[in-house]
Amino acid sequence: MAHSIGETDPDKEKQMDEVEVSRNNEFTPEFEYSQAEEQALLRKQDLTILPLCAAIYFLCYLDRSNIGNARILNSSTHNDMQTETHSTQYQFNIALMVFLVAYATFEVPSNILLKKLRPSRWIAFLMFSWGAITMGLGGVQNFSSLAAVRFILGASEAGLLPGLVYYLTFWYKSDERSVRVASILASATLAGAFGGAIAYGIGHMNGASGLSAWRWLFIIEGAPSCVSSLLVLFFLPDYPEEHLKGREREIALARLTVEGSKSHHRSMTWQDAKTTLTDWRLYGHYLIYFGISVPFSSLSLFTPSITAGLGYKDLRAQLMSVPPYAVAYVTQIVGSWSADHFNARGIHSAVFSLLGAVGFIAMVTLPVDAYQHRYGCLILASAGSFACVPPMLGWLSSNVYSTASVGLAIAINVSIGGGIGQIPGVWIYPKEEASRGYPTGHWTNAGMLLMVSAGAAGLRVWYGYKNRKLLRESNGQEVRLFKL
Repeated sequence: MAHSIGETDPDKEKQMDEVEVSRNNEFTPEFEYSQAEEQALLRKQDLTILPLCAAIYFLCYLDRSNIGNARILNSSTHNDMQTETHSTQYQFNIALMVFLVAYATFEVPSNILLKKLRPSRWIAFLMFSWGAITMGLGGVQNFSSLAAVRFILGASEAGLLPGLVYYLTFWYKSDERSVRVASILASATLAGAFGGAIAYGIGHMNGASGLSAWRWLFIIEGAPSCVSSLLVLFFLPDYPEEHLKGREREIALARLTVEGSKSHHRSMTWQDAKTTLTDWRLYGHYLIYFGISVPFSSLSLFTPSITAGLGYKDLRAQLMSVPPYAVAYVTQIVGSWSADHFNARGIHSAVFSLLGAVGFIAMVTLPVDAYQHRYGCLILASAGSFACVPPMLGWLSSNVYSTASVGLAIAINVSIGGGIGQIPGVWIYPKEEASRGYPTGHWTNAGMLLMVSAGAAGLRVWYGYKNRKLLRESNGQEVRLFKL
């Protein structure tokens, strides 16, 4: 009988050696447990890990994207961030871009350090750093200081998303990850919704203690990250073999003997790096993640500006940025559960990206003054764009197996997509196109999402072909199949 687990490393002997070491060191192969016991363990892990991870990413995303709110906050009285830092639109976009340059640069080394230094310590360090740096943004006075602080912020936040996805591979099997990744990433859409509401409230603090509201926004939203880093340091468990005891520990290790990353496995070697870098199918994953990162980035930074272009002004524009994120939150969770449950991550990614493309195309083809209809299309575009991300990350991590390789592959994926892929999103919504409904941004995002849809469908077909070939050549023996 074939197990749907997948094939990735060309060096199969090394891969099987690692599995054998895991079996010998961790549990007796004949160890048995019931489905009820496994479900009870999963519930315990979920309650221990996921709320904390989701809260971490919520604060990270809030601190990253609040510059989009600060850019237009109280612009009607010229107390917005762009005006008070004496930045042109071009300069402000440069400040947004340098964040992404740092983000792409530091993701791979950060994932290596996560395993060397332990997840709780490294994530707590990153969290305190970005919180303090976000508060520092409240003190910038000009373009130079804004760009410099944004670069440092990008470096400190770079390791979180690939780090959390990598961290989950130590705790969950491949068919359990997408919905868990979604529960974490959905906190970003929740942060987008709360960010608009928080900015709306803080906007009324303009002039308090002599500070503009956008400065208060950074100070107030950065402080919780600093405080929460202590909770992460002391309460985030590192690995199941250390955190769990007795029978629960044995069940956890038995579940993950083949599919999970292992804390005791060696750190990355040059051979691991070479194997991962020359596994050309992974570049298909990197390409489609690059494509989804453009709308992900542009919506994160410009949703308040887009809603302002739909006829909602100033603080009202902040408030109207909430519903698109709220709908995207629900779509991410439901879609990711379905993708895992039906082993259909590629199809779900293709369908959601197609729906997102339809939303962007409709926004740009409708009359500019059809505000309500275009606002509904913005909700559709946001839901489709954000819902693609968790299945893509779960798909990649499910089809890479050695502990060292999965950490590198995830980091490269998020670096190419989350870093380099987000840079175009900074430039595609120029302010002067607001009166015309931002056609450049909407057409660009639609094109990228159509590419994602075609790429995800193509990758799904290729994996299906490889699985059929593996089954034909297995001669009735167990064989690891690609996740679909």
